Parts: sequence; structure tokens; C-alpha cells
Amino acid sequence: MTQSLDITLFWWAFVGFGLSSAVHTVFLAANRKIIGTVAAATMGAAFLMLTAAIAVRTGKIGHLPVTNGFEFMTVFAWSAALFYLIFLLIYKLYAFGAFVAPVVFMLIVSASLLPKEPNAQLVPALQSYWLQVHVTLAALGEAAFGVAFGANCMFFVKKLISSGSFGSRLPSFDRLDLLSHKAIIIGYPLFTVGALFAGAVWAEQAWGSFWSWDPKEVCSLIVWLIYTLYFHLRFLRGWRGGKTAIISVLGFIAAVLTFFANMFLGGLHAYT
Repeated sequence: MTQSLDITLFWWAFVGFGLSSAVHTVFLAANRKIIGTVAAATMGAAFLMLTAAIAVRTGKIGHLPVTNGFEFMTVFAWSAALFYLIFLLIYKLYAFGAFVAPVVFMLIVSASLLPKEPNAQLVPALQSYWLQVHVTLAALGEAAFGVAFGANCMFFVKKLISSGSFGSRLPSFDRLDLLSHKAIIIGYPLFTVGALFAGAVWAEQAWGSFWSWDPKEVCSLIVWLIYTLYFHLRFLRGWRGGKTAIISVLGFIAAVLTFFANMFLGGLHAYT
């Protein structure tokens, strides 16, 4: 059977993100600007291919592709790549990509392992504009958290090797703390509106209740509470650096695990 165009583009993007991740790592080892430029360009090309894949699939199914696991993880990976490229344009830190590109690749690998066929006929609960708002904004918010996670990982790596010449190639601790914080500032309102408020509106339309203590709802609330704690400790207690980086890392891990909540625990989100 001939592979559809959206899936073909997805696989090309998959290869591009993998190459970008590898070239970013080479850049970190060689510290040559031309390699960093190639790594960023590869990421950009992969992002464009994934954008085309999402656009083709949207045209094919008649709505945003956010109604199954493969589609969500694809949008998640696309969003993470988007935020990385924006941060690269603003801060010009190619080394940052050596820690964010693997996150993007991890997400696209996760998507590749899931069934790729679109839902032929949506169940009534999925036939809602609010579902598209809910999933898209949640994915964007979690992607921004993923960029913060990359900055946090770089922070801890620099902490381990700060005395060597390799550590001097990485941005300063203050810069990494700022990068992580900026990403979380972007992700928090997107996740709050998308995962919680839009999700509640969709839940009321689909199931007749704004909150049902569904496993995925509970996990999303835990993610939100973790990042709320991050802001509380940062602004009211003055926490910076490693302390807030640990909270941010835990938040992103919880966000990724939230995706798998319904797979292992069942619940109303079992079909997504």
C-alpha cells in the first residue's frame, strides 16, 4: 500500500531531527560555528517538513490533527522545535540545541512508535472545537517546558564539568537560569489555558462535567501545581539556579508521563 504524503513528510522530518540532534552534539564537541549553523539549519528544515506533514494531514482529515496519540506527539515535537528556533533567533546560542534537539528527537521517536492512521470517524466527544484548542495549547505549553528542560540539563552538565574547558563553552549559569525561566513563563499560561480551562470546557461538553478526576486530568493538575510551586519559590522565596532547575525538570517529566496516564490507568481519555 502506498504511504500517504503526510506520513512520508513525517519520516523525512524524523530523519532531519535525528541528524540535527547528532550535528548539534558534534558542534558541542568541536565548537565550530559552521557546524552550529548546519545543525540549526537541519533543525529548521526538519521543522518545515513536519509543518508540511501537519498541514497535509489537516487538509486530509478536515480538522487539526490532535485526536489520537500519534497526532498529539507530532504536534508536541513540532511545538518544541518551534520554541527552540525562536530562542535560537533571540539568544544565538547554538550550544543550547545540543540539549534541546535530543528532546525534540525523543518526542518524534515517541510519535513514530504510535499508530499513524487518522480516526476514520470521530466519536462524539472528539467532535469539538474546544478539543482542538485544549490539545494544541497544552502541547505548546508542554513544549515550552521541554525547552526549559533542555536548559536545565545544560545547567547540571555545566555544574559537573564547570572546571574544564568544555564547561566554558556552555552559557553561564545565570544565562541558563534565564533561558529556563523565559521558557516556563511562555509555557505556564499556555498550559493553564489549554490543559485546564479549555480542557474543562471540552470535558463539560463531552461528558457533562467540568472535572471527573480522570487520571489524565489529575496528572495535568499535578504538572500545573509543580510549575505553580516553581513560581512561588522563585518570586516569593527567591530561589534561583539549581533549586528551581530541579523543580522544572520534575515538571517536564510529569508532563511527559501525563501523556501515558490513560494508557496505563484507563479513564475517559482512553481513546486519545
